[in-house]
Amino acid sequence: MSNEYIADLEKRLAYLEQKMLQIGQPNSYEPYQKNHELQKLQENLVDELQNFGCIQPLLEDNTINDVLINSTKSIYIERYGKLIRTDINFPDDAEVFKIAEKITHLVGRSINPARPLVDTRLQDGSRVNIIAPPLSVDGTVISIRKFSNKTITLDAMGVAGNISPMVAEFLKLAGECRLNMVVSGGTGSGKTTLLNAISKHINDDERIVTIEDAAELRLQQPHVIRLETKPLSASMRPEDEVSMRDLVRNALRMRPDRIIVGEIRGPEAFDMLQAMNTGHEGSFTTIHANHPRDALARLENMIAQGLSLPSKSIRAQIASAVNIIVQISRMRDGVRRIQFVSEITGMEGDTIVMQNLFQYVVTGETPDGFLVGEWKWTGIMPRCLQRITYYGQEARLEECLNVKIKKR
Repeated sequence: MSNEYIADLEKRLAYLEQKMLQIGQPNSYEPYQKNHELQKLQENLVDELQNFGCIQPLLEDNTINDVLINSTKSIYIERYGKLIRTDINFPDDAEVFKIAEKITHLVGRSINPARPLVDTRLQDGSRVNIIAPPLSVDGTVISIRKFSNKTITLDAMGVAGNISPMVAEFLKLAGECRLNMVVSGGTGSGKTTLLNAISKHINDDERIVTIEDAAELRLQQPHVIRLETKPLSASMRPEDEVSMRDLVRNALRMRPDRIIVGEIRGPEAFDMLQAMNTGHEGSFTTIHANHPRDALARLENMIAQGLSLPSKSIRAQIASAVNIIVQISRMRDGVRRIQFVSEITGMEGDTIVMQNLFQYVVTGETPDGFLVGEWKWTGIMPRCLQRITYYGQEARLEECLNVKIKKR
């Protein structure tokens, strides 16, 4: 039934296009009236395609970060870091599934009946995951991570209490001085938001290629090429699939200055490290992990999935490629904060050597449950000082850390 609904929309759009071609430019009242009617029809069709029924007000509410449809009578939102159950209900699962098909159809994807599991996005960049029966027992489940229309900067994150001015200034320097960075964090911790904020400090004269499963990054630079994977669907042959690894390899042939991968989850981690090691300094990515040391272990495991390399060789590649790991977490009071900024300094035997440059230390709690703490510089001079000096930013680092760096 839902496929018939989509076919009907396509038929009506084709009819609309045909009529508009027949009428051409209005030169009398009658064709003007027809043009007006067709324009109204077109607007109605667009509204119908982009309207998601009873959850539309939730998508338009800028205070909501996530919309979570668990079943017909279980719809939650996340607002200010807290999950809240809404009083919205769907009449049946067919209505939920209709919204799921509408979402996938808008970006040229579909739900495969044999494997009803889809990662996609809304047209504004909001991330969407859909899983339908028989994989989900209680009906179609839709998880929407909303894309914020607000421009998030490191300074704005400082005002919101996500980061300190000192840490923000250091990350600006890291972005401008082309340090390779991995943003690490759990689900919903704000990794993509932080990556977007750091990316604003890339020079406008650099060519950037972004690679994502669903295009979410919104870079402000003029020279940006956005790539998106092509997962298998019911009508596709296996060889038609385009994976994250395929796109990373292809990006290397596109003469990028920097490569930004939205999130690494598998063997593409090796290709990303290769890019960082072969003239694409200042490349960024994100990874799911709860601690910088866990992020290194996950990177090693991802590379080992696709390659039979010795552990020491893999670790040497990581130590050579990655300069900075930024750990962000959604803490128990619902606020997302940067917990660690760690620097990889090399290898010692078979172990990757890493030092924490900045750390968030909890010092108390307010009566309403919000954590109180401060970001502390550990007193260790960054090993990347040589790179920062090369870019002529040594004075900014001195001002950031409030120290005088000895001249060598």
